Parts: sequence; C-alpha cells; structure tokens
Amino acid sequence: MRLSLSCAALATPILLLAGCVGAPERPPAAAPAPRPAPPVQPAPPPPAPVEWQDRATTPGDWRYQVDGTGSVALFGAGPQSSLFILRCDKVARQVRALRSGIVQTAMTVRTSYGAVSWPAGAAAGTVPATQASRAANDATLDQIAYSRGRFAVEVQGLETLILPVWAEVSRVVEDCRG
Repeated sequence: MRLSLSCAALATPILLLAGCVGAPERPPAAAPAPRPAPPVQPAPPPPAPVEWQDRATTPGDWRYQVDGTGSVALFGAGPQSSLFILRCDKVARQVRALRSGIVQTAMTVRTSYGAVSWPAGAAAGTVPATQASRAANDATLDQIAYSRGRFAVEVQGLETLILPVWAEVSRVVEDCRG
C-alpha cells in the first residue's frame, strides 16, 4: 500500500500541474462577413401617357359676344386672357379658330369623333395668335359641338388645350350658318 500511496502522492502534483495548463488557443475569430447591400429596387415604370380625353380641362370659361362682323366664343380665365377663340365672320361664312401664341404650323382639333389637322398661320392683329379658318359648313365644327364633353386643340410648340364643350361653341357655328 505504500506504493500506491506514493504513487498517489506523486500523481497529485502532476494532476495539479495539468489543471494549470490553459485551454488550447483558438484561432482568432474571423471578421464578420460584410452584409450584402440590400437589393436595388427597380424604379417604377413611368406612368402611361394620359389620353387627351382623360386629362383635366384647361381652367377657364367660355364667353359669347356679338360684334360688328358676327359672333365670337372666347375661352380663358378672364375677359382679357382668352386662350382660344372661335369667331364667326358672317360675310365670309367662315369660322376662325384662334389659339393664343404665334406658331406657323397646323392646328389639330381632337374630338370624340377623331382628329383633324387644319392649316394654320399667324393671325393678323395686335394679339399674337395662331389662326385656322374653316368654312361654316365644315363637319369638324359639328364634331366639336357634339364631342363627348370636351375637345382638344393642339398647336406644335404650344401647350395642348383641353376645352369643355359648352353652348357658346354651337352658337357661333350656327350664327355663321344662319
């Protein structure tokens, strides 16, 4: 028994020394992987172009007047700011469409019946305007009068006008035909 006691006495310090040995070294922790950037959301597609008949009407009102050469329907925000004019020349039996702003080109009129392009040019007078003249019996004038609530006037280089169809338009056309 002595032997086992001496072995035990020798084993104790060895075991104690073994307990002093630290845990094996771990390799240094790797740096965290960079997070991937959030996926780029594609830009939404541009809105589909709005058809002329779905756009809001141009702000303003129609006014009807009679003057020495016939009658006139004026559209605009006020009496001195007409954006579009339909004028009846009774002697010539013509309806003149005048759009404020001078552009030497065609005037396109869009109605619920379709589009018609009228030759246009600079109007004579003190106010700069583009003018197109039509015979009083031109079918497009009826199409304007009976268009579904609105019609459009386009002149290249100028903003498109979306105009409401009111009685003033029909009155000018009828005045020229009567």
